[in-house]
Amino acid sequence: MTKGGMESVEVFTSEGKGRGLKAQKEFLPGDVIFAEPAYAAVVFDSLTHVICHTCFKRQERLHRCGQCKFAYYCDRTCQRAAWLNHKNECSAIKKHGKAPTENIRLAARIMWKIEREGSGLGEGCLVSIDDLQNHVDSLGEEEKKELRADVESFLEFWPPQSQQFGMQYISHIFGVISCNGFTLSDQRGLQAVGVGIFPNLCQANHDCWPNCTVIFNNGNHEAVRSMFHTQMRIELRALSKISPGDELTVSYVDFLNVSEERRKQLKKQYYFDCTCEHCKKQIKDDLMLAVKEGGSKPSAETVKEVIQFSKDTLEKINKARMEGLYHEVVKLCRECLKKQEPVLGDTNIYLLRILSIASEVLSYLQMFEEAADYAKRMVDGYLKIYHPNNAQLGMAVMRAGVTHWHAGLIEAGHGLICKAYAILLITHGPSHPITKDLEVMRVQTEMELRMFQQNEFMYYKMREAALKNQKIQVMPEPSNETSPSLFHKKE
Repeated sequence: MTKGGMESVEVFTSEGKGRGLKAQKEFLPGDVIFAEPAYAAVVFDSLTHVICHTCFKRQERLHRCGQCKFAYYCDRTCQRAAWLNHKNECSAIKKHGKAPTENIRLAARIMWKIEREGSGLGEGCLVSIDDLQNHVDSLGEEEKKELRADVESFLEFWPPQSQQFGMQYISHIFGVISCNGFTLSDQRGLQAVGVGIFPNLCQANHDCWPNCTVIFNNGNHEAVRSMFHTQMRIELRALSKISPGDELTVSYVDFLNVSEERRKQLKKQYYFDCTCEHCKKQIKDDLMLAVKEGGSKPSAETVKEVIQFSKDTLEKINKARMEGLYHEVVKLCRECLKKQEPVLGDTNIYLLRILSIASEVLSYLQMFEEAADYAKRMVDGYLKIYHPNNAQLGMAVMRAGVTHWHAGLIEAGHGLICKAYAILLITHGPSHPITKDLEVMRVQTEMELRMFQQNEFMYYKMREAALKNQKIQVMPEPSNETSPSLFHKKE
């Protein structure tokens, strides 16, 4: 079944998994299989005044809607583009006296769209909102309670003059949001800023070692001529060669977890048992739980102790990060690494997690040399575990490259930046802001590397002078979240 712009994929019934998506033609790594605009999307409650409600870009100065005083936009272009979806919401917020939570706002936007267009198949849709899974029957007692509270809040907000829906249908919509909501990120792809529903994307089944990735593209409203404006959309991109008839899969969770943990997470959040090859055969689990080789092998008891110590330290680190106590985070990381290094192998995920946090926080504190050493070890471990074209791997390699560059280790820095660029060209595409940033860094470090190779002494002299005049570009403040996960699950 194919519809407007979706000719290259078809919906099929996947054995044991329900519906799935299948390729209709061959794709190579980096190819966009399809792009899909949001059926409905909203900005998170905590960010409503700093993120544009149309394109989800983070902007310094935004225009506020003069009517409801709630929605914010980059400019008139974004405000005009939003009006169809904002019109009903605008008057409902004014009547209600305040904006409801993101979940209620998203459900309301979906219902207003259904009121306007019906719930059947829209242009370019492979599946209707009515046919999306809601898993309401699988909810536990606590989740059912939350659902009832959401439905009540929705009914308080929903205007009496709008089309009225039955309780069961409203529950279906909330169920759909809960298990199909997709995380939207800002233009750099570094922070989760909203949630949207993309019905075609929802048809792609999970695999821990997928052949596709999903990237959020904020679109382009800056183009002078409107024919070059592009809509906010998600892009399904190929990570490896895909043949006609192959199922298209994406990963709902980060791969950096042993198969048992990934399966638990998938069961809890998405209500299915993962039967992918990597889970069934526990591929790479041995690497993720590796212990130190050579010399005397640590005892099982020692390994258990160190892993428990690592878990406890990670909890303390999270607390310190939440409070912005970055020097405390560094102290905890150093203590933990001292205990881990004689016992855990280079690819052990508990060691890699500490290395990742240590390198990120030390970079932020401008202690670049120590940060670079940890970043290098983190990347070496990641390269043995992740799929070579994994977006999270690309971002980690980029971070390590920037850290080495700031540390004055220009050869390693340039090499890592080139490696990250090659990965992100496939996962994000050449026009994504983060890929463009990397391209600028690649050119800059290449120039510096040539200077370094011609005259090392002069290179360091010039670098020193440049640093005196201009404070080195500071890394962004470490975030307390991991990279935005694919699907947004209400905690």
